Amino acid sequence: MEFHYPNGKKFSPKPAKSSAVKKEKSYSHGKRGMTLEDDLNETNDYYVHSGMAVIHKKPVPVQIVNVDYPKRSAAVIKEAYFKQASTTDYNGVYKGHYVDFEAKETRNRTSFPLQNFHQHQLDHMKQVTAQRGIAFVIIRFSLTEEIFLMPYVQLNNFWERMLKGGRKSMTKKEIEETSYSIPLGLHPRIDYLKIIDHLLK
Repeated sequence: MEFHYPNGKKFSPKPAKSSAVKKEKSYSHGKRGMTLEDDLNETNDYYVHSGMAVIHKKPVPVQIVNVDYPKRSAAVIKEAYFKQASTTDYNGVYKGHYVDFEAKETRNRTSFPLQNFHQHQLDHMKQVTAQRGIAFVIIRFSLTEEIFLMPYVQLNNFWERMLKGGRKSMTKKEIEETSYSIPLGLHPRIDYLKIIDHLLK
């Protein structure tokens, strides 16, 4: 099955991680080794069911253009296009405030590549902030399980530095100095609402 971006470029999914990599990521207890998306989805489910917030992962709009029917009871999508460029991963509402954020993780130990973000995502977060919404990114260093919440304003400073010819990544030290550390817990897994409470003050 083929997927294409709005500009017609073919979508190439990331190759599956080898068993060796999976073994490296696994931990001896609990749910260690889950992806950032898994942990955030579980966290958001906890928030919704406990009545704390309503935040969900945004669905990706897809236009199907070619379907094969090998059997009467089954349909196989052969070709599809993303209808539009994605903005950010998650949005919702918390204490009457609109919340919008992107989630990224890296296997780098000392820096985070800015190429993981896109200009239209920065533009979107800028628009959200202009409407007094809360926009940020959640970053995870997957090898060390360190998680940070970086407000949009701080991310934009590094983005502008890159556009002016500066470095194309954020050092881990820079992230530590401009972000809020989130310890990995059990219920919820990534309790980022505590950080939002701080931002609201």
